[in-house]
Amino acid sequence: MPEVLFPLDSSKPFDQQEKIGHNRWHPDIPPIATVKPGTTFRADCREWFDGFIKNDDSADDIRDAPLHKVHALAGPFAVEGAEPGDLLIVDIVDIGAIPQEEGPLAGQGWGYTGIFAKNNGGGFLTEQFPDAYKAVWDFQGSECTSRHIPHVKFTGIHHPGLMGTAPSADLLKKWNKREGDLIATDPQRVPPLALPPEPDGAILGTLTGAEYARVASEAARTAPPRENGGNQDIKNLTKGSRVFYPVFVPGGNLSVGDLHFSQGDGEITFCGAIEMGGYIDLHVDVIKGGMEKYGVSENAIFMPGRGGPVYSEWLAFSGTSVTLEGEQRYLDSQLAYQRAILHAIDYLTKFGYTPEQAYLLLGAAPIEGRFSGVVDVPNSCATVYLPTEIFDFDVRPGADGPTQIDPGQGAPKSANPA
Repeated sequence: MPEVLFPLDSSKPFDQQEKIGHNRWHPDIPPIATVKPGTTFRADCREWFDGFIKNDDSADDIRDAPLHKVHALAGPFAVEGAEPGDLLIVDIVDIGAIPQEEGPLAGQGWGYTGIFAKNNGGGFLTEQFPDAYKAVWDFQGSECTSRHIPHVKFTGIHHPGLMGTAPSADLLKKWNKREGDLIATDPQRVPPLALPPEPDGAILGTLTGAEYARVASEAARTAPPRENGGNQDIKNLTKGSRVFYPVFVPGGNLSVGDLHFSQGDGEITFCGAIEMGGYIDLHVDVIKGGMEKYGVSENAIFMPGRGGPVYSEWLAFSGTSVTLEGEQRYLDSQLAYQRAILHAIDYLTKFGYTPEQAYLLLGAAPIEGRFSGVVDVPNSCATVYLPTEIFDFDVRPGADGPTQIDPGQGAPKSANPA
């Protein structure tokens, strides 16, 4: 096993660990370790809500989830000799749930998927699903099942939802300016258009006092993907993947977290993956001057790993850029994907699932989302591919009509709006 550079004790909160990570992006957050190019190391990763979500049959915790405290990131890790303009090579050598532990923390034999309430995060279909729901998944090796979504079992496609390098001071200012300008176009929108810097709940490694206060007031939230990688939620960043990250500060200052047991393309419920704590083994190296050599000046490029589940039979649903009210939109691929997802949800309800169970399933299972046509005016066409092998009944259309399954207790809903 490689050296553990960022250990975690499952019994302690994230800000009381031996080494303190961070939940904001800023160039002045000190690295917790410096490694040489060619090093392989392990980082333990805390579940993104630091244990706030429980293994129970209530979605009140999803409703009340403290979004100002995410994500709990391991790092930063500086790579010796890396300089702005270089590319940082990051190989995912291994990844998994918390090893050999059972307990109340996601990753200790279980994980969860949540539909976030409209007034606390929202999601891809927030207008159709404005309330909070939750599904808990039990892990058995690489497979998972849920008491809240019965008749389904699938192999997880483990990956980090979030990984990236630190921004430079100039890049951070650019983020805050453009996102602030967007917020200003509709400052009262629910959910908000973007998340501005928020000192409350900020965890900034070893920073204290006046320096902590300064950085907390400037640091960017970790919710979106940006030029540094960040919260990209790419399900194909599995074991064996190689990622090339732009370097903006000396050392690169790589951070990682938000591990997922599985996820469908898009992480559509916002907490659409099966969230877990766990570990990740990374190998790092540097391409000097790589940003200019390869034209990678913003946003990482990657080579996906060859692992993960292999499904061969699919049922695909398509959608076009027409609203539910019948309004035509021009080549709106986002809307087209929403419509494809809604068609899949409607289809699954014919077998006995509730719409919320179907939505949670499409967020967690390894569905494939594709933009299938983006040039044929006025309609974009998007498709979502659902693996049929994950069901213990025949989900395909047939002459006898849909098999009626017992949906079980269903996905729990929060008691009251937040």
